[in-house]
Amino acid sequence: MRKQSSGDSENQTTWLILVGFGDLQHLGFLPFTFFLAIYMVTVGGNALIVLAVASSRTLHTPMYFFLCHFSLLEIGYTSNIMPQLLWSFLEGREAISLVSCLVQFYVFASLAAVECLLLSAMSYDRYLAICHPLRYPALMSTWLCGCLAAGAWVSGFSFSAFTLALAAPLPLCPGSREIDHYFCDFAPVVGLFCGDVGVMWGAGVSISGFLTLAPFLLIVASYAFILRTVLQIPSGHGRQKAFSTCSSHLSVVGVFYGTLIVVYVAPTDHMAPLLRKAFSVLYTVFTPMVNPIIYSLKNQEVKGALHRLWGQLILRHTPLCGVGQLLTSSWIPA
Repeated sequence: MRKQSSGDSENQTTWLILVGFGDLQHLGFLPFTFFLAIYMVTVGGNALIVLAVASSRTLHTPMYFFLCHFSLLEIGYTSNIMPQLLWSFLEGREAISLVSCLVQFYVFASLAAVECLLLSAMSYDRYLAICHPLRYPALMSTWLCGCLAAGAWVSGFSFSAFTLALAAPLPLCPGSREIDHYFCDFAPVVGLFCGDVGVMWGAGVSISGFLTLAPFLLIVASYAFILRTVLQIPSGHGRQKAFSTCSSHLSVVGVFYGTLIVVYVAPTDHMAPLLRKAFSVLYTVFTPMVNPIIYSLKNQEVKGALHRLWGQLILRHTPLCGVGQLLTSSWIPA
Protein backbone atom coordinates (compact mmCIF):
# COMPACT_ATOMS: atom_id res chain seq x y z
CA MET A 1 0.00 0.00 0.00
CA ARG A 2 1.27 3.46 -0.88
CA LYS A 3 1.98 5.57 2.21
CA GLN A 4 1.93 9.33 2.50
CA SER A 5 5.03 11.11 3.63
CA SER A 6 4.89 13.54 6.54
CA GLY A 7 5.16 16.44 4.14
CA ASP A 8 2.05 15.48 2.19
CA SER A 9 -0.82 17.89 2.40
CA GLU A 10 -4.10 16.79 3.95
CA ASN A 11 -5.81 16.61 0.58
CA GLN A 12 -3.21 14.16 -0.73
CA THR A 13 -4.74 11.01 -2.18
CA THR A 14 -5.58 8.41 0.47
CA TRP A 15 -4.94 4.85 -0.65
CA LEU A 16 -6.81 1.71 0.36
CA ILE A 17 -6.13 -1.95 -0.29
CA LEU A 18 -8.73 -4.23 -1.89
CA VAL A 19 -7.90 -7.81 -0.94
CA GLY A 20 -10.06 -9.24 -3.72
CA PHE A 21 -9.69 -12.96 -4.47
CA GLY A 22 -5.99 -13.15 -3.69
CA ASP A 23 -6.56 -16.63 -2.19
CA LEU A 24 -7.30 -17.94 -5.71
CA GLN A 25 -4.09 -16.75 -7.31
CA HIS A 26 -2.71 -20.29 -7.22
CA LEU A 27 -5.29 -21.22 -9.88
CA GLY A 28 -3.45 -19.06 -12.40
CA PHE A 29 -5.41 -17.59 -15.30
CA LEU A 30 -8.40 -19.92 -14.91
CA PRO A 31 -10.58 -17.59 -12.74
CA PHE A 32 -9.58 -14.58 -14.83
CA THR A 33 -10.53 -16.33 -18.08
CA PHE A 34 -13.81 -17.59 -16.62
CA PHE A 35 -14.97 -14.20 -15.37
CA LEU A 36 -13.72 -12.40 -18.48
CA ALA A 37 -15.96 -14.70 -20.54
CA ILE A 38 -18.89 -13.89 -18.23
CA TYR A 39 -18.21 -10.17 -18.60
CA MET A 40 -18.14 -10.41 -22.39
CA VAL A 41 -21.37 -12.46 -22.45
CA THR A 42 -23.06 -9.96 -20.10
CA VAL A 43 -22.13 -6.88 -22.08
CA GLY A 44 -22.70 -8.56 -25.43
CA GLY A 45 -26.06 -10.07 -24.44
CA ASN A 46 -27.46 -6.85 -23.04
CA ALA A 47 -26.15 -4.84 -25.99
CA LEU A 48 -27.81 -7.29 -28.39
CA ILE A 49 -31.17 -6.81 -26.67
CA VAL A 50 -30.86 -3.02 -27.00
CA LEU A 51 -29.95 -3.35 -30.69
CA ALA A 52 -32.75 -5.86 -31.32
CA VAL A 53 -35.38 -3.62 -29.73
CA ALA A 54 -34.08 -0.53 -31.53
CA SER A 55 -34.05 -2.28 -34.92
CA SER A 56 -37.51 -3.89 -34.68
CA ARG A 57 -40.60 -1.70 -34.98
CA THR A 58 -42.75 -4.42 -33.45
CA LEU A 59 -40.80 -4.02 -30.20
CA HIS A 60 -41.34 -0.27 -29.91
CA THR A 61 -43.70 -0.74 -26.99
CA PRO A 62 -43.56 0.31 -23.32
CA MET A 63 -42.46 -3.13 -22.12
CA TYR A 64 -39.42 -3.18 -24.41
CA PHE A 65 -38.71 0.49 -23.73
CA PHE A 66 -38.19 -0.47 -20.08
CA LEU A 67 -36.24 -3.56 -21.15
CA CYS A 68 -33.78 -1.35 -23.05
CA HIS A 69 -33.24 0.78 -19.94
CA PHE A 70 -32.80 -2.40 -17.93
CA SER A 71 -30.16 -3.75 -20.32
CA LEU A 72 -28.26 -0.46 -20.37
CA LEU A 73 -28.35 -0.49 -16.57
CA GLU A 74 -26.90 -4.00 -16.46
CA ILE A 75 -24.04 -2.99 -18.77
CA GLY A 76 -23.14 -0.09 -16.49
CA TYR A 77 -23.64 -2.18 -13.36
CA THR A 78 -21.30 -4.98 -14.37
CA SER A 79 -18.75 -2.58 -15.93
CA ASN A 80 -18.49 -0.77 -12.60
CA ILE A 81 -17.39 -3.92 -10.78
CA MET A 82 -16.00 -6.48 -13.22
CA PRO A 83 -12.74 -4.70 -14.19
CA GLN A 84 -11.82 -4.52 -10.50
CA LEU A 85 -12.70 -8.18 -10.05
CA LEU A 86 -10.70 -9.25 -13.11
CA TRP A 87 -7.69 -7.30 -11.90
CA SER A 88 -7.90 -8.97 -8.49
CA PHE A 89 -7.41 -12.37 -10.14
CA LEU A 90 -4.23 -11.14 -11.80
CA GLU A 91 -2.64 -9.05 -9.06
CA GLY A 92 -4.34 -10.17 -5.85
CA ARG A 93 -4.29 -7.18 -3.51
CA GLU A 94 -4.72 -3.87 -5.27
CA ALA A 95 -4.33 -0.24 -4.20
CA ILE A 96 -7.34 1.97 -4.84
CA SER A 97 -7.80 5.60 -3.91
CA LEU A 98 -10.46 6.55 -1.40
CA VAL A 99 -12.17 8.75 -4.01
CA SER A 100 -12.28 5.89 -6.53
CA CYS A 101 -13.66 3.57 -3.86
CA LEU A 102 -16.43 6.01 -2.93
CA VAL A 103 -17.29 6.60 -6.59
CA GLN A 104 -17.51 2.85 -7.19
CA PHE A 105 -19.79 2.44 -4.18
CA TYR A 106 -21.96 5.35 -5.32
CA VAL A 107 -22.42 3.97 -8.83
CA PHE A 108 -23.05 0.46 -7.49
CA ALA A 109 -25.66 1.61 -4.95
CA SER A 110 -27.34 3.95 -7.44
CA LEU A 111 -27.68 1.34 -10.18
CA ALA A 112 -28.97 -1.26 -7.72
CA ALA A 113 -31.67 1.21 -6.64
CA VAL A 114 -32.52 2.04 -10.26
CA GLU A 115 -32.85 -1.69 -10.97
CA CYS A 116 -35.43 -2.10 -8.20
CA LEU A 117 -37.43 0.87 -9.46
CA LEU A 118 -37.30 -0.27 -13.10
CA LEU A 119 -38.51 -3.74 -12.13
CA SER A 120 -41.50 -2.18 -10.36
CA ALA A 121 -42.22 0.03 -13.41
CA MET A 122 -42.15 -3.05 -15.63
CA SER A 123 -44.58 -4.85 -13.30
CA TYR A 124 -46.92 -1.84 -13.42
CA ASP A 125 -46.77 -1.95 -17.21
CA ARG A 126 -47.76 -5.64 -17.17
CA TYR A 127 -50.60 -4.86 -14.75
CA LEU A 128 -52.05 -2.23 -17.10
CA ALA A 129 -51.59 -4.44 -20.17
CA ILE A 130 -53.43 -7.43 -18.66
CA CYS A 131 -55.94 -5.84 -16.29
CA HIS A 132 -56.87 -2.84 -18.48
CA PRO A 133 -56.12 -3.95 -22.06
CA LEU A 134 -58.59 -1.60 -23.75
CA ARG A 135 -57.28 1.49 -21.94
CA TYR A 136 -53.65 0.35 -21.97
CA PRO A 137 -52.46 2.50 -24.94
CA ALA A 138 -53.91 5.61 -23.34
CA LEU A 139 -52.79 4.81 -19.78
CA MET A 140 -49.23 3.75 -20.60
CA SER A 141 -48.44 6.70 -22.84
CA THR A 142 -45.03 7.70 -24.12
CA TRP A 143 -45.01 10.55 -21.62
CA LEU A 144 -45.69 8.21 -18.69
CA CYS A 145 -43.02 5.74 -19.84
CA GLY A 146 -40.48 8.54 -20.01
CA CYS A 147 -41.46 9.84 -16.57
CA LEU A 148 -41.23 6.39 -14.96
CA ALA A 149 -37.82 5.67 -16.51
CA ALA A 150 -36.45 9.14 -15.70
CA GLY A 151 -37.86 8.92 -12.18
CA ALA A 152 -36.11 5.60 -11.60
CA TRP A 153 -32.72 6.95 -12.72
CA VAL A 154 -32.99 10.27 -10.89
CA SER A 155 -34.30 8.71 -7.66
CA GLY A 156 -31.64 5.99 -7.58
CA PHE A 157 -28.73 8.38 -8.00
CA SER A 158 -30.21 11.05 -5.72
CA PHE A 159 -30.85 8.79 -2.73
CA SER A 160 -27.40 7.22 -3.01
CA ALA A 161 -25.80 10.67 -3.15
CA PHE A 162 -27.53 11.56 0.14
CA THR A 163 -26.10 8.45 1.82
CA LEU A 164 -22.62 9.19 0.53
CA ALA A 165 -22.81 12.84 1.62
CA LEU A 166 -23.18 11.71 5.24
CA ALA A 167 -19.61 10.35 5.09
CA ALA A 168 -18.10 13.74 4.16
CA PRO A 169 -17.69 15.10 7.72
CA LEU A 170 -16.51 11.78 9.17
CA PRO A 171 -12.78 11.15 9.75
CA LEU A 172 -11.06 8.03 8.45
CA CYS A 173 -10.08 5.48 11.06
CA PRO A 174 -6.34 5.27 11.75
CA GLY A 175 -4.37 2.11 11.09
CA SER A 176 -5.10 -0.48 8.43
CA ARG A 177 -6.90 0.65 5.30
CA GLU A 178 -7.51 -2.88 4.06
CA ILE A 179 -10.88 -3.91 2.58
CA ASP A 180 -11.48 -7.66 2.53
CA HIS A 181 -13.65 -7.53 -0.56
CA TYR A 182 -13.30 -7.24 -4.34
CA PHE A 183 -15.26 -3.99 -4.63
CA CYS A 184 -16.38 -1.13 -2.39
CA ASP A 185 -19.67 -2.31 -0.94
CA PHE A 186 -21.67 -0.47 1.72
CA ALA A 187 -20.40 -2.25 4.84
CA PRO A 188 -16.67 -2.00 3.90
CA VAL A 189 -17.08 1.70 3.07
CA VAL A 190 -18.79 2.47 6.38
CA GLY A 191 -16.05 0.52 8.17
CA LEU A 192 -13.44 2.97 6.89
CA PHE A 193 -14.83 5.86 8.94
CA CYS A 194 -14.75 6.59 12.64
CA GLY A 195 -16.86 8.86 14.77
CA ASP A 196 -20.64 8.83 14.66
CA VAL A 197 -21.09 6.34 11.82
CA GLY A 198 -24.47 5.30 13.20
CA VAL A 199 -26.21 8.07 11.27
CA MET A 200 -24.62 7.00 8.00
CA TRP A 201 -25.30 3.33 8.72
CA GLY A 202 -28.91 3.98 9.71
CA ALA A 203 -29.56 6.24 6.72
CA GLY A 204 -27.99 3.74 4.32
CA VAL A 205 -29.98 0.82 5.68
CA SER A 206 -33.22 2.84 5.74
CA ILE A 207 -32.84 4.18 2.20
CA SER A 208 -31.75 0.85 0.72
CA GLY A 209 -34.56 -0.90 2.57
CA PHE A 210 -37.12 1.56 1.24
CA LEU A 211 -35.78 1.39 -2.33
CA THR A 212 -35.91 -2.41 -2.33
CA LEU A 213 -38.99 -3.13 -0.20
CA ALA A 214 -41.36 -0.53 -1.68
CA PRO A 215 -40.77 -1.63 -5.31
CA PHE A 216 -41.06 -5.27 -4.23
CA LEU A 217 -44.43 -4.61 -2.59
CA LEU A 218 -45.58 -2.83 -5.75
CA ILE A 219 -44.49 -5.84 -7.81
CA VAL A 220 -46.37 -8.21 -5.49
CA ALA A 221 -49.49 -6.03 -5.62
CA SER A 222 -49.32 -5.80 -9.43
CA TYR A 223 -49.07 -9.55 -9.83
CA ALA A 224 -51.83 -10.14 -7.30
CA PHE A 225 -54.19 -8.12 -9.52
CA ILE A 226 -52.77 -9.83 -12.62
CA LEU A 227 -53.39 -13.27 -11.12
CA ARG A 228 -56.95 -12.38 -10.20
CA THR A 229 -57.62 -11.11 -13.73
CA VAL A 230 -56.00 -14.09 -15.43
CA LEU A 231 -57.95 -16.60 -13.36
CA GLN A 232 -61.15 -14.96 -14.60
CA ILE A 233 -60.24 -15.65 -18.24
CA PRO A 234 -62.43 -18.60 -19.37
CA SER A 235 -60.07 -19.86 -22.06
CA GLY A 236 -57.07 -21.94 -21.03
CA HIS A 237 -55.18 -20.63 -24.05
CA GLY A 238 -55.96 -17.07 -23.01
CA ARG A 239 -54.66 -17.68 -19.50
CA GLN A 240 -51.48 -19.24 -20.85
CA LYS A 241 -50.90 -16.32 -23.22
CA ALA A 242 -51.40 -13.80 -20.40
CA PHE A 243 -48.98 -15.64 -18.12
CA SER A 244 -46.39 -15.94 -20.90
CA THR A 245 -46.17 -12.15 -21.19
CA CYS A 246 -45.11 -12.00 -17.52
CA SER A 247 -42.85 -15.06 -17.29
CA SER A 248 -39.61 -13.30 -18.26
CA HIS A 249 -40.18 -10.43 -15.87
CA LEU A 250 -41.14 -12.77 -13.02
CA SER A 251 -38.00 -14.83 -13.62
CA VAL A 252 -35.78 -11.73 -13.48
CA VAL A 253 -37.52 -10.51 -10.31
CA GLY A 254 -36.99 -13.93 -8.71
CA VAL A 255 -33.29 -14.02 -9.60
CA PHE A 256 -32.70 -10.41 -8.51
CA TYR A 257 -34.47 -10.52 -5.15
CA GLY A 258 -33.32 -14.08 -4.47
CA THR A 259 -29.64 -13.14 -4.73
CA LEU A 260 -30.34 -9.90 -2.84
CA ILE A 261 -31.74 -11.87 0.10
CA VAL A 262 -28.82 -14.31 0.07
CA VAL A 263 -26.22 -11.52 0.10
CA TYR A 264 -27.77 -8.87 2.36
CA VAL A 265 -30.49 -10.49 4.45
CA ALA A 266 -29.12 -13.96 5.26
CA PRO A 267 -26.85 -13.92 8.35
CA THR A 268 -23.19 -13.76 7.31
CA ASP A 269 -21.48 -12.70 10.56
CA HIS A 270 -19.78 -16.07 11.05
CA MET A 271 -19.34 -16.80 7.35
CA ALA A 272 -15.83 -17.16 5.94
CA PRO A 273 -14.75 -14.04 3.99
CA LEU A 274 -14.17 -16.04 0.82
CA LEU A 275 -17.67 -17.53 1.02
CA ARG A 276 -19.19 -14.10 1.66
CA LYS A 277 -17.45 -12.75 -1.43
CA ALA A 278 -18.62 -15.76 -3.42
CA PHE A 279 -22.25 -14.94 -2.52
CA SER A 280 -21.67 -11.35 -3.61
CA VAL A 281 -20.52 -12.65 -7.00
CA LEU A 282 -24.00 -14.10 -7.47
CA TYR A 283 -25.49 -10.64 -7.15
CA THR A 284 -22.91 -8.55 -9.00
CA VAL A 285 -21.74 -10.91 -11.74
CA PHE A 286 -24.15 -13.73 -12.53
CA THR A 287 -27.45 -11.83 -12.27
CA PRO A 288 -26.56 -9.28 -15.01
CA MET A 289 -25.48 -12.18 -17.23
CA VAL A 290 -28.63 -14.25 -16.65
CA ASN A 291 -31.14 -11.47 -17.33
CA PRO A 292 -30.60 -11.14 -21.12
CA ILE A 293 -30.58 -14.94 -21.40
CA ILE A 294 -33.96 -15.12 -19.65
CA TYR A 295 -35.50 -12.48 -21.89
CA SER A 296 -34.10 -13.98 -25.10
CA LEU A 297 -35.09 -17.56 -24.26
CA LYS A 298 -38.53 -16.94 -22.73
CA ASN A 299 -39.75 -14.19 -25.05
CA GLN A 300 -40.66 -15.14 -28.59
CA GLU A 301 -40.73 -11.51 -29.77
CA VAL A 302 -37.21 -10.80 -28.51
CA LYS A 303 -36.05 -14.10 -29.93
CA GLY A 304 -37.53 -13.23 -33.32
CA ALA A 305 -35.95 -9.75 -33.26
CA LEU A 306 -32.55 -11.25 -32.44
CA HIS A 307 -33.03 -13.75 -35.25
CA ARG A 308 -33.75 -10.96 -37.74
CA LEU A 309 -30.89 -8.80 -36.43
CA TRP A 310 -28.43 -11.67 -36.76
CA GLY A 311 -29.72 -12.34 -40.26
CA GLN A 312 -29.15 -8.73 -41.28
CA LEU A 313 -25.59 -8.80 -39.93
CA ILE A 314 -24.79 -12.09 -41.65
CA LEU A 315 -26.25 -11.04 -45.00
CA ARG A 316 -24.46 -7.71 -44.82
CA HIS A 317 -21.03 -9.22 -44.19
CA THR A 318 -21.30 -12.56 -46.01
CA PRO A 319 -20.71 -12.54 -49.78
CA LEU A 320 -22.63 -15.78 -50.25
CA CYS A 321 -26.25 -15.04 -49.35
CA GLY A 322 -27.09 -18.72 -49.25
CA VAL A 323 -24.49 -19.33 -46.53
CA GLY A 324 -25.78 -16.33 -44.60
CA GLN A 325 -29.35 -17.60 -44.73
CA LEU A 326 -28.23 -21.05 -43.61
CA LEU A 327 -26.42 -19.61 -40.60
CA THR A 328 -29.38 -17.36 -39.84
CA SER A 329 -31.86 -20.20 -39.84
CA SER A 330 -29.79 -22.26 -37.45
CA TRP A 331 -28.78 -19.61 -34.93
CA ILE A 332 -31.94 -19.17 -32.88
CA PRO A 333 -34.77 -21.68 -32.92
CA ALA A 334 -38.08 -20.19 -33.93
